[in-house]
Amino acid sequence: MSDKIPLLVINTLLPQHQAQIGALYELHHAPDDKDRAAVIAAHGARIRAVLTIGVTGISEAEVAQLPNLELVCCLGAGFERLPMAALRARGIVTANGAGTNDDSVADHALGLLIASVREMRKLDRLCREGVWRDAIAQPRNVSGKKLGILGLGTIGQKIARRAQAFDMEIGYHNRSPRAGVPHRYFDSVLALAQWCDFLVCAAPGGPATRHLIDAQVLRALGPDGFLVNIGRGSTVDTEALAHALREGLIAGAGIDVYESEPQRPELLIGLDNLLLTPHVAGWSPEATQASVDRFLANAQGHFAGRGVVSPI
Repeated sequence: MSDKIPLLVINTLLPQHQAQIGALYELHHAPDDKDRAAVIAAHGARIRAVLTIGVTGISEAEVAQLPNLELVCCLGAGFERLPMAALRARGIVTANGAGTNDDSVADHALGLLIASVREMRKLDRLCREGVWRDAIAQPRNVSGKKLGILGLGTIGQKIARRAQAFDMEIGYHNRSPRAGVPHRYFDSVLALAQWCDFLVCAAPGGPATRHLIDAQVLRALGPDGFLVNIGRGSTVDTEALAHALREGLIAGAGIDVYESEPQRPELLIGLDNLLLTPHVAGWSPEATQASVDRFLANAQGHFAGRGVVSPI
C-alpha cells in the first residue's frame, strides 16, 4: 500500500495534472458518479482529502462515508455545492482556488460583450453566405457605454479594469458597497439594470443569488441593453431570458453559464441574438495550471501544519 496521502478527485483532470498530483498523493480520480461511488466504497475509510469544483461539490452523504476526511478543496473559486455546515461541524478544512482563473474569466467576459454587441456571430454567418456590409444594419459601439457589474469581487474588479480601457462608465451592485472602489454603487440589481447599457453578471452561485436577474431586471435593461453572464447559470432566470431575447425586450446576450449545465439550454437554442459558450470562461492552459498549483499549495500547507493558502 502506498505511503502517500489518499486523495479523492471528483472533477475532470487532464493527464498531465493527474501525473503532477499523483506524484505527491495517492490519487483516486473518479469524475463520474459511478466511479466515485466505487472509490468511496473501496477506499472511503482511508481518504483524507477531496478535490472537487464548485458546481460539482460533494454531498453530505458522501462526506459521512469518509471518516478520516480532513481537507476539501475546490479547484476554482466557487464552492456553492459544498455542504459547509456539515464540513465545519466535523472540523474539516476547506479551501479554494480563488484568484487562479480571474484573468481568463475577465478576458472571456469582455470577449462575450464585444462579440454580442458587435453581432460577430451573425456577421460571421452572413459573411460566409456572401452578404456584403451594405445589406447589414450597423452594429453598435462598445466604447463609451455604461457597464453594470453584478458582483464586484476579484473577477468583477478585473472586468471593470478592462472596461475602463474602453472608456466605459462603471456601476455595480453587491450586498454592500466595497470600500476603496471608485465605481458607482447601486443598492439593487433593478436600479443597476435601469442605469446601464450592458449588464455583466459575475456573482457567485447558491440560493442567495438564484434568479437575481429575472423578467423585471431584463425589462429594466431595455431593448438596447445586453446581458453577459460568466458567474453562475442559476443567477439568470432562463425562461425570462429566452422571452426577453425572443421578444426584443433586450438587444442580446452572451452567456458562458446556464441552468441546465452540462446539457444545452434548450429554451435558448436558435436565438440569433444570443452567443453561447460551454462554461469555459475560466478555462485556459494558464488558468488550469495555476488552479492545480494552488490546490497543491493548499494541500501541502495543510498536511505540513502551516495551513491552507486560500481558505474558504
